Amino acid sequence: MVDTLSEVLRSVRLADAVFFEIGVDGEWAAAVPENSELCREMASGVTHVMAYHVVTRGSCWATLTGEPPLELRAGDVLVLPHGEPYVISSQSRLASAPLSSVQPTRLPISVSKHDGEGAGNEAALVCGYLGCDERPFEPLLGTLPRLLRLHADSAADGEGEPVARRLAELALAESAASRAGSSCVLARLGELLFVDVVRKYVAELPPSRAGWLAGLQDDQIGRALQKLHERPAHPWSLEELAKAVGMSRSALAERFTYFVGIPPIQYLAQWRMQLAASLLRGSKSSIAEIADRVGYGSEAALSRAFKRRLGVAPTPYRRKEAVAVTQ
Repeated sequence: MVDTLSEVLRSVRLADAVFFEIGVDGEWAAAVPENSELCREMASGVTHVMAYHVVTRGSCWATLTGEPPLELRAGDVLVLPHGEPYVISSQSRLASAPLSSVQPTRLPISVSKHDGEGAGNEAALVCGYLGCDERPFEPLLGTLPRLLRLHADSAADGEGEPVARRLAELALAESAASRAGSSCVLARLGELLFVDVVRKYVAELPPSRAGWLAGLQDDQIGRALQKLHERPAHPWSLEELAKAVGMSRSALAERFTYFVGIPPIQYLAQWRMQLAASLLRGSKSSIAEIADRVGYGSEAALSRAFKRRLGVAPTPYRRKEAVAVTQ
């Protein structure tokens, strides 16, 4: 049986990771720009950046447009999956300036000191920025909230220490060492961080929540997703899939769309494109072989669908990805 979450987590291809530590006191604030600016600081091929902050000492505040300021304490883990600009600061009032005024910055981000009675506002954070390629179809990132906070108790493992903190500290040590292969090690540590946070978030999802992850937790929709991921090349029809999970066609279509946002067969078509893109990047299989593996009858059929979805045919896509890897 396919572990659907693992299948999709593997599709979140991390291409780069940057880790650094911030140690501050007094009144301070750090404004982080939007995704497009951060992508410029990452390796070639990065189209999306996720931000992580692990509070190792003291406390601070995080502010995202349209959301109330969020206080973070030692042991808490903050994840911003969607690349939106935000402010992290010693006091919530220091993030009152419009985030649209944030100027582009380089990584590591710089911290601005502010006047005020801030003695004792000591904090230390491990900051991680994980760069990935979210194209052509990635169902997981879109279902995550704009701002995800794991409290120290929920972020901890059975021994009481946050797994994310240990991973982040390993990443810091690797960054400082600057050894051969460090970029690969940092990307893998970043993937482990991402997996750990997603698993804990899934465990805390309320039953009434919609979204891809919630659908994965639903008995019938979870089985439908598993069937599609288990046999993506199979010529599934709505009728056959409904029968396999014990639902009527109309009930499956309605419930699947409620959770996932699109009907089952449309989801399958988009997932096939993701698989095709992964195979084009990571294998030496011919276009015809890839077409067969992802459920298209011919190279021409795959090429038409791929170009319609990504705006480029499979061969130039593979060539472009190969160039990006060597840069």
